[in-house]
Amino acid sequence: MNKLSIGQMSKLNGVSKQTLRMYDRIDLLKPMYVDKNSGYRFYDIKQSARIDIIQYMKSLGMQLKEIKLSLDKKSVTTIEEILMQQSEQIDKQIIELNYRKNALKKTLENYARYRSSPKTGVVVMEYIPKRIIYCYDCKKNFYYKGLDTYEYILRELRNHFILNDLPTIYFCNVGTILRQSLLENNQFISTEVFVLLDDDFTEGDMVQTIPANTYLCIYCDNFYKELEYAEKLLKYAREHGYIINGDYLCEVIADLPVLENGERNMFFKLQIPIKFDLKND
Repeated sequence: MNKLSIGQMSKLNGVSKQTLRMYDRIDLLKPMYVDKNSGYRFYDIKQSARIDIIQYMKSLGMQLKEIKLSLDKKSVTTIEEILMQQSEQIDKQIIELNYRKNALKKTLENYARYRSSPKTGVVVMEYIPKRIIYCYDCKKNFYYKGLDTYEYILRELRNHFILNDLPTIYFCNVGTILRQSLLENNQFISTEVFVLLDDDFTEGDMVQTIPANTYLCIYCDNFYKELEYAEKLLKYAREHGYIINGDYLCEVIADLPVLENGERNMFFKLQIPIKFDLKND
């Protein structure tokens, strides 16, 4: 045998000496010879073939335990099964990465909207395209409550997502919804929170579509001003002869990374869908 020192084996194969020592400890790759007096490890160049296999399997995302199992069994079938499992795991990771990418894109868009938004407290009219939401009923009316109640509701919503294996990355776009029948009667009673989803997300009974519409909107930078501004929207709609054409939405445009008095600092967009009363034209 042409004995190679651990340093020579390391250099030839592009792996560290620490890695080779670890492989020895876990019985993944044992040196061909260990000097009893010095304890020095020596390898055979032919062992490079096993290192190549180990590195290849690692590049596929396999864990060292899985690699050792497949090599110890010397079974192609076992390797195929592990690789199929790894392929499925990679598919899941790709989906998760796409969720993250879309969430990052939405967050950047929201910060751009925050910077270019109209002055707070001013009624504006906007056309908003169709949106997909996941709506959750927390069974608690959050109006006339403080931020502590809102935070508890968000924890409940997040736990619901986790329990149902839904991507929590969507929490960059949270909001609340007040149904039209209650809004028209000036009853601010709502127990429903939502998150905005990607357009292709359709699974689940709790997924709803908000149709495209013209909205009266007010931007708001204070949690405790929502009711005041929502009532201002309603008054504006009635004074100008608009008909309420759907549910009221309070959408968090930006969850600002600056706490105010230790509390969450949010920038909202309050929205009432309207249509024109043609009878009055």
